[in-house]
Amino acid sequence: MVLDALAAEEGVTFESGRYGLVATVSFRGNTLTLLKPSTYMNLSGKAVRYYLQEKKIKLENLLVICDDLNLPFGTIRMRERGSNGGHNGLQNIIDLLSSEDWARIRMGIGNEFARGHQIDFVLEKFNPEQMEQLPELCKRAVEGIRNFVLIGPAKTMNTLNTRK
Repeated sequence: MVLDALAAEEGVTFESGRYGLVATVSFRGNTLTLLKPSTYMNLSGKAVRYYLQEKKIKLENLLVICDDLNLPFGTIRMRERGSNGGHNGLQNIIDLLSSEDWARIRMGIGNEFARGHQIDFVLEKFNPEQMEQLPELCKRAVEGIRNFVLIGPAKTMNTLNTRK
């Protein structure tokens, strides 16, 4: 949803590519490759690794956006590096890149699910109240992406890592 919001703001569309849907955005002299992997989430590292190599993108320029059950809905957190935080998709990226040294924006989705129903919760639709909040949350995350490009991760974390 975040990448869809960025693509819509920039007037670009995603096209089918190897391992996912891809769009290219030019932003203040920078070229951004937006990737929505079509691999299973737990295997998203394959797509990320391929495009890093194909586009010759340095690891320091990688920014992954993911959902996070450990954060309340509406919380957005950026980190310059780190562990998987229990997220299998992040672990696969770490494994295939042999590094935790890349930035990520974690979008809190909460954890209001019965024991053993985590998969169902992650795959279900947001409730109406959450749907109402999503455009603003996506807008904030898009702002975080742009700030990451312009001012770097450290300064972006200072502006993004608050719940509004």
